[in-house]
Amino acid sequence: MSTDPMDQQRRNISEFMQLLPLTLAIAGLPDAAATQHFNEGQMEARAVTLRNAYKHARALIKEIAAR
Repeated sequence: MSTDPMDQQRRNISEFMQLLPLTLAIAGLPDAAATQHFNEGQMEARAVTLRNAYKHARALIKEIAAR
């Protein structure tokens, strides 16, 4: 494996994008209506929820792969 930081960043982005559907399902956040806008606090709360959901999605995939 390459130790190039750009290669690692590409792998991280690819992993994130592959886990995004599972992450969104775990997060359970409702979609915003076309006319709805979130304020900064709401966006931060949603970002924190997504970060936590991503950690759980990643752990779940690793657990399944280890079986």
